[in-house]
Amino acid sequence: MKICCIGAGYVGGPTMAMIAHKCPDIQITVVDINPDRIAAWNSDNLPIYELGLDELVFECRDRNLFFSTDVDKHVDEADIIFISVNTPTKTYGTGAGKASDLKYIELCARKIAEVSTTNKIVVEKSTLPVRTASTIKTILENCPTDAKFQVLSNPEFLAEGTAVEDLQNPDRVLIGGDQTPEGLAAIQTLFDIYARWVPEEKILTTNVWSSELSKLTANAFLAQRISSINAISALCEATEANVDEVARAVGTDSRIGPKFLKSSVGFGGSCFQKDVLNLVYLCEHYGLTEVAEYWEQVIKINDYQRKRFVKRIVTTLFNTVAGKRIALLGFAFKKDTNDTRESAAIYICRDLLDEQAEVHIYDPKVSHQQICVDIGIPEDHPGVHTHSSAEEACDSAHAVAILTEWDEFTKLDYQAIFDKMLKPAFLFDGRNILDLGALRKIGFETHAVGKV
Repeated sequence: MKICCIGAGYVGGPTMAMIAHKCPDIQITVVDINPDRIAAWNSDNLPIYELGLDELVFECRDRNLFFSTDVDKHVDEADIIFISVNTPTKTYGTGAGKASDLKYIELCARKIAEVSTTNKIVVEKSTLPVRTASTIKTILENCPTDAKFQVLSNPEFLAEGTAVEDLQNPDRVLIGGDQTPEGLAAIQTLFDIYARWVPEEKILTTNVWSSELSKLTANAFLAQRISSINAISALCEATEANVDEVARAVGTDSRIGPKFLKSSVGFGGSCFQKDVLNLVYLCEHYGLTEVAEYWEQVIKINDYQRKRFVKRIVTTLFNTVAGKRIALLGFAFKKDTNDTRESAAIYICRDLLDEQAEVHIYDPKVSHQQICVDIGIPEDHPGVHTHSSAEEACDSAHAVAILTEWDEFTKLDYQAIFDKMLKPAFLFDGRNILDLGALRKIGFETHAVGKV
């Protein structure tokens, strides 16, 4: 059996590496039209940082895992084709700002139809709006050869930072397909691959539409929990309650549970905001106005939380940060990943720059170039500086803000940092990971989310 994955990104690369690891008899090729990305996957410095990913790729690469720019060849040779390309939120035309941009999905479908000479199973791995499979099917039906296709939905449920562990021990694997003899046979083929290492009771099968909608719904529910606790964090600050104590009390209720009740500067990443907005657009499309408004509020609270954090910095620093050095520790949207997509740090940096602050950034995995691309500024922008250590970023700073929960930030010598800062020295813990009492004993004026 041969598998081809179109798209060498955060989903395609790790997922195919795990399948290659668990199924050494299957030849797997990840293809992408970006030669630099493929070159990085074939190098010693992979384009994606995930715990355990290097070892996984290096073990399988050039054995049964390959990375190539020869899309036509490997698509034609494959028995199963995974589509794992970007589906960003549209920035133009109908649905701009909410709907998913499916142009890359369509291009993949057209390429498969163009070059295929044998029957194939096509697997949607990208996060897609419900009923996208019908679009793919329509395109594939116009294949110039006699090749036949079955389209499956197999959404990913990976958390960045733990992607390898999530692939190794998934909560569930979801496979959706047509409930016809041919569709059920295709489902079984993919089922048998995952069953090599995933307990069969964890492999769920549905019709294709339920599978597509389940991915959006899962991310919307998780984002909703984060926005819910962040909304309560504002009330905690106003009433002198402690959001961590409230979250712990609420999380012990077995009907609610403790996960995703950690208050912070807001959620980021490639999926949560995009998928919630996509859900909003779908509801609007089907005339479900009240439902759309409900889910849109999840995004509004997330935006509010980021702006509230910046406002607190400005207000605390005597109502101005103009010309002041603000150290930002962390730029990735969460620890143990170099992914910065929709990171809260992007919006906080922009707002601080609008206030004419001098921003000094340290993140252990994110480059200066990537930071500038995300903020939307030239690399020589005079207001943004990146550093090779947290201590260097904090040197002579008026204030420090924790924006990513990297473990190393809990182990810094804050006494040494305090000694080199301007006084009064302010510290804003946007991830609630530090011991505020210990910092106050050093001399910091500390502020956290949902605490006073």
